[in-house]
Amino acid sequence: MSKLGLVAVLLLLLLGDSASVFAQNVDITGVRFGKNGATTRFVMDVSEPVKPRIFMLANPRRLVIDIPNSNWKSQKTAKASGLVGKYRHGLFSADTYRIVLDLNKAAVIRKSFSLPASKGYSNRYVIDLAESSQSDFLAAVKSSKPQITKTVAQVPSVEPVQKSYDGKRIIVVDAGHGGPDPGTLGRYGSNEKILTLKISREIKRELERTGRYRVYLTRDKDIYIPHRKRFEIAKRMGADLFISVHVDSIANSKVRGGTVYTLNENASDKEAARLAAKENKSDILAGVDLAETNNEVSSILIDLAQRETMNNSAQFAEILVPEMRRQVKMHRRGHRFANFLVLKSPDVPSVLIETGYQTNKQDARMLNSRDGQRRIAKAVSAGVNKYFDLQIALGR
Repeated sequence: MSKLGLVAVLLLLLLGDSASVFAQNVDITGVRFGKNGATTRFVMDVSEPVKPRIFMLANPRRLVIDIPNSNWKSQKTAKASGLVGKYRHGLFSADTYRIVLDLNKAAVIRKSFSLPASKGYSNRYVIDLAESSQSDFLAAVKSSKPQITKTVAQVPSVEPVQKSYDGKRIIVVDAGHGGPDPGTLGRYGSNEKILTLKISREIKRELERTGRYRVYLTRDKDIYIPHRKRFEIAKRMGADLFISVHVDSIANSKVRGGTVYTLNENASDKEAARLAAKENKSDILAGVDLAETNNEVSSILIDLAQRETMNNSAQFAEILVPEMRRQVKMHRRGHRFANFLVLKSPDVPSVLIETGYQTNKQDARMLNSRDGQRRIAKAVSAGVNKYFDLQIALGR
C-alpha cells in the first residue's frame, strides 16, 4: 500500500463516515446562562443561523449540543448557573463542535428556538431548561437519543494495514483527551489535551528518526476520540505497539514523577485505581452515550490471547521505565497496573504513560517545555528500540 493509501486509511479510521472535511463556516462567538424563575436559559451567539442536534444523557445527567460545521471564537468564559453546574466544549468530529452541559438536577427542555440578528445582537440559539422528575428526565433521554455514529470496527471498507511490508514495526501513539474533554489543568494554564498532543508529536518524530518504525497518531489536532475507538485504530493499523500519553494532577502539589501503566483488572494500589477511574471518565466528559458502547471487551481479560498481550505490555513497561528515569523524574514504583479502558486491546501490547504532574511546579515546568517534551520522546524511543530488539532476539 502506498503512503497516500495509508493516510487515507487513517483518515477513514479517525472519522468513520465523516471522512470528508467540511468547511467550518459558523463561528460560536459566545455563550451565556440566565435564570427566570424555575427556568434556566442557555444562549449561544453564532455568526450564522444554526440547527444543532440536541440530546440528553443519563448517569451522569448531561445535555449535549452538537453544532455542525462550526468553530469556537468566544474570548470570554461564561459562568454556568441554575440547573447547569458546569459546561465544556470542543471539536468532537471533523464537522461537529460539541458543547456539554452538566445538569445539577433532573430537567427537560421546555423549548428551544433561534433568534435572528437584531438591535446589536448576533444570531442566537436559545434552550430553556425546566426542572423535572427523574422519570420525565429519563423519558427525555430516551426520546432524544441520537443516531449512533459507526465505530471503527463497523467500517467495512477499511482493511487492516499489511504488517512488515517494508520491515518496519507499526506504532500508534495516542494523545490523551481532546475536544470537549480537556483533561487536567496545570499550573501554567495548559490543558492536558494540549500537552499530550505536543508530547505525542515529539514521540512520533523521535521514533521516525530511527528509520525503524511507521508511526501514527490517533489524533493530530484538538478532537475527541472515544476510548474504544482509540485502541480499535491501533488494531486496524496492524500496530505492534500502542502508547497512550497522559499528564496527571493531584491535590498534593509536592507529588511528582512519571509512571508507566499496563492493564490489569486489579489495580496495584489505591493511586492506580484513582487514576484509572479518572481517566475512564473521559467518554462521559466528552458527551459519549455509554449505553451504546461495545461491551465486547468486558470479558477480554480471561482470554488467553489477551493474557499474552498483557505479558508483552508489562515486558515493554519494565524496559521503558529505566529509560524514562534517565531522562525525567519518575515515581519510585515506575510500573503500575490498573483497569484502563484505553489499554484493553486484545492483541496489541499497550501502555499508558503518565508523564508527570501538572500540579507540581517542577513537573509542570518540564512538561510545558520543548526540552522536557523531547526528553520524554527520547526515553520512549530508547525503550521501544530495546523492546523490539528483544522481540527479534526471541524470534518474534
